Order: sequence, then C-alpha cells, then structure tokens
Amino acid sequence: MVQSLTVVAADPSAQLAWVDEHGVPTDEVALDFDHAFRMVESLVNDGEVGREVLPELRAIDAIFAGMSGRENSDRWSREALAVDPGWGEARELARRVLIDVLGEWRLPMPEIFVVR
Repeated sequence: MVQSLTVVAADPSAQLAWVDEHGVPTDEVALDFDHAFRMVESLVNDGEVGREVLPELRAIDAIFAGMSGRENSDRWSREALAVDPGWGEARELARRVLIDVLGEWRLPMPEIFVVR
C-alpha cells in the first residue's frame, strides 16, 4: 500500500517519469492503488490493520472510480496528471495518509515488474 500511495502522492513530473520508466500508461497509477487498496480493505475488515486511514483510502478509490468510463478518458492523459482536479485531490489525500502513517510523503518511487 505504501508503494502505491507513494506513486499517487508524487508530483506529476515524478509520476510521468515513473510511467515512462516502466512503459505503462498513466492509469497504472490508479490500477496499482486499486490492487493494494482491495488487499488493505480486506485486512481492515478482518481487523488486521488500523482503521484510521481507511476513510482517506476510500476517498482516493472513489476519486479514481469517478474518473472512470469512456466519457472521462481525457482524465487519464499525461497532461491530466498535472491539471485534473481529481488527480490533485487523490495526490493530497495520499500525501496525508503517508504523513499520518510514516511522517513523510516524499518517498523513493517504487519499482514495478510488468508482465507482458
């Protein structure tokens, strides 16, 4: 979860560098978050981890869900990372979670392994 939040929280230029480095589209930022969130959500529901960050995580998930659909395809462009209000809201929430949990949001961007 921390790694996916790190990418969501990153400045747009760092996000673009990350997607370019890994050869993935911008929606991979949200997809990676979605996979991590589903796992964390199930752990929270099982009482395994703290519930204190769940509202922020759910809000990020709702933002990305609201950006989905063919009619919102422009919100997933490279340019949108810097200017779209949804990306900005998700970024601020991710930063808040990382600060609450780790005391810092500027973390090294994670490596991912893409199976093609």
